[in-house]
Amino acid sequence: MKKVTILLLFSLVSFLSAARDIAWTTSGLKMSINDKGFVTSLYDVTNNKEYLPAGSIVPLLSIRCNGEIENPALLKNKGSELTLTYEKNKISARILVVARPGYLTFELTDIRPFEKVELVIWGPYSTTISETIGECVGVVRNSEFALGIQTLNVKTLGGYPTEENDIEPSFNIFDSNPVDIGEEWKKQKLYRGQTAKAIENGSVVQAYCRNRLKDREISNWGHEKYIAPAFNDGGVKGSKIALFGCPADQTLKTIGEIELAEGLPHPVIDGEWGKTARSATASYLIIDFGEENLDKAIELTKKAGLKYLYHGGPFDTWGHFKLDEKTFPDNWTSMKRCVERAKAQDVRLGVHTLSNFITTNDPYVTPVPDKRLARVGESVLTNSIDATTEEIGIESPDFFNQMGNNTLHSIVIGDEIIRYREVSGSAPWKLLGCLRGTFGTKAVQHNKDEKIGKLMDHPYKVFLSDASLSEEIAVNIAKLFNETGLLQTSFDGLEGVWSTGMGQYARNMFTKIWYDHLNPEIKGKVINDASNPGHFNWHINTRYNWGEPWYAGFRESQTSYRLMNQDFFSRNLLPHMLGWFSMNAQTSIEDAEWLLARAAGFDAGFAFNLGIRNVEANGQSDQIFDAIRKWETARMAGAFTAEQKTRMQDIRKEFHLEQTGDNIWDLYPYHIERFEHEQKIRQPGEPVHSIFDFHNPYDRQPLMFLITLTGEQDAVSPVEGITIEINNYSMMDIPVKMQPAQILKLDGKGILQLFDKNWKLIESFNDVKIPELVTGKNRIMIDAAFTKEGSSKLKIEVKTIGEAESMSRN
Repeated sequence: MKKVTILLLFSLVSFLSAARDIAWTTSGLKMSINDKGFVTSLYDVTNNKEYLPAGSIVPLLSIRCNGEIENPALLKNKGSELTLTYEKNKISARILVVARPGYLTFELTDIRPFEKVELVIWGPYSTTISETIGECVGVVRNSEFALGIQTLNVKTLGGYPTEENDIEPSFNIFDSNPVDIGEEWKKQKLYRGQTAKAIENGSVVQAYCRNRLKDREISNWGHEKYIAPAFNDGGVKGSKIALFGCPADQTLKTIGEIELAEGLPHPVIDGEWGKTARSATASYLIIDFGEENLDKAIELTKKAGLKYLYHGGPFDTWGHFKLDEKTFPDNWTSMKRCVERAKAQDVRLGVHTLSNFITTNDPYVTPVPDKRLARVGESVLTNSIDATTEEIGIESPDFFNQMGNNTLHSIVIGDEIIRYREVSGSAPWKLLGCLRGTFGTKAVQHNKDEKIGKLMDHPYKVFLSDASLSEEIAVNIAKLFNETGLLQTSFDGLEGVWSTGMGQYARNMFTKIWYDHLNPEIKGKVINDASNPGHFNWHINTRYNWGEPWYAGFRESQTSYRLMNQDFFSRNLLPHMLGWFSMNAQTSIEDAEWLLARAAGFDAGFAFNLGIRNVEANGQSDQIFDAIRKWETARMAGAFTAEQKTRMQDIRKEFHLEQTGDNIWDLYPYHIERFEHEQKIRQPGEPVHSIFDFHNPYDRQPLMFLITLTGEQDAVSPVEGITIEINNYSMMDIPVKMQPAQILKLDGKGILQLFDKNWKLIESFNDVKIPELVTGKNRIMIDAAFTKEGSSKLKIEVKTIGEAESMSRN
């Protein structure tokens, strides 16, 4: 009882009589506000340091009316309730303040006249902190102190109303010309949101809430004109935030306490909060499993030492999420059987979704389109039409002649979906080249003045949902999980909910509705991520796993993007993930260990995407899966030291791991240099060999290499008579004839082998004298006899290995 009393007294409002400021004190932060409604202090009580920049104008709450922002002019208080007056627009706002031991909450309980207020803005609250800006989580920190904002309901949005569509500005890594991105955006470091944002000499944390009680015309997702329909959520009344200050190393703990006390989502994985659970970074295999091949997929998952098996695209339709009937003949019942079979072997199943994307074969589209399919906007027919009319008169071309994001060119009249080629160039406005009764709908007669809606679509050739249908689709996904027992998903395409015209608000609602409809057993175990992060969804999403394997080689695809994301995760207190990597028949054990070292370095999980046929075709599959098991077991056991992790974050460095006992491993560093020996045409008698210098930083040791025969297609000459000379005296003759794409490997055990491109063993060579590399500089001469003219190259990778570094479970 005494402890509770002390905490309450500690948090009571106190009056500073000299300046008549009001101050609240928590365990880490003292915040003061003057009689005009402006913040006058953000004070670190632990280190006795002020973090509000001198001369800052920081309103507790500002409002926007008629497009203009107005700051408060007067503040009065009565107990824990503040009344702010805005003179120009004659607005009065009441705010309830509650001081908790570790944070403050501010709730807008009333505002009058509410219909005049377009939106309210909490802050921006300025600080002198510039070291670490968590733009998504809404926290800024230095080595000593963290100051943060948390929105406490879905309609209060993290950030600032920069855009009327409430889509957060961000630094787009995929822009074709990143240098053209505005200098101001780059300076502000708006990578993924602006709930916290860098400013000159410091930072701000900020949030806002919009009045959505009326239709609004906005620019939205490639459409200059888009109708954001009215949404009755009480307007700005009820908007609520928390502010906190704490020692920097207590930031995550403080946010967790706020989640629990304020009723925010607080997902756990097997009883531990998802933001701290080791399993939040669990790696997983992606295999297109079904009832027939599930046992093989589970076998590979267990062989890799993993517990999560994921299907990248099991659905025949999106919207109702009907499963592919070939692999899941009894639809969700088949998936449930798969889940139960996997569970019996301690493997958890997951599936990939495209959030609110709706395929054109889904019942929401055909044979009768749902009235809640998202619309860009509407017009009316200027004439009646019959079931065969191909030129349809419309009153206005607005919404229909925007072709920037108009993949399906579809409109809806009543229960008929019609596709059109284009809009006439001048009045009288017409839709030209119309295809009637598309997507299984029925072509019928329609009357003059009947409404005609332009359907919103996506380049994946899908339709999207309005707010009501989005809610229903989120519930559908929750039902799928509840009925089958699935325990992992990704809300890919989550930006699809921008079709509602509500931006990040719709994103918040979609995931929260899904989460709220999960049964307790699923909710307590499920892992989820998303394509599109956000401040409120920071609480719901376990992690984010960005990075795709489709755009370059195993090591090169989106590498810079993956590394940028690691910084984002650190800034925003999120579990680390490296993204998706794809194994094919040519993937090598060297590639696998390159990935696994990066995973260990960043303490990040990854997805390993593969097809069972590729696994069977790859001659090194067993080695690859064994390596995943060893590395991931060591990573999840916390075996790697901080110094080792720092080295393994360098993508140029490579390593090898050996397990030497139960929870004991040896880590070996490699030094690798790469060279090319090209087929040359020289005058008679002129040498055609290549000479390279290789620096060995380790002890004297036998040579190791990988040699691959490559070149332009149809111009690669077979090669034979390869010779390698080290330091002008030690010669190695290799009795081999290599064909294009074959690989010659000399490993650390002195084994020389020839492989095909899929790592299938062709030949082993015995009694080959292996030269040694000395410590320091080595001169390597390589020669080979190309059997015909062409553009052949020998790609050569020479490596040496360092001393073992012993590790054990931490």
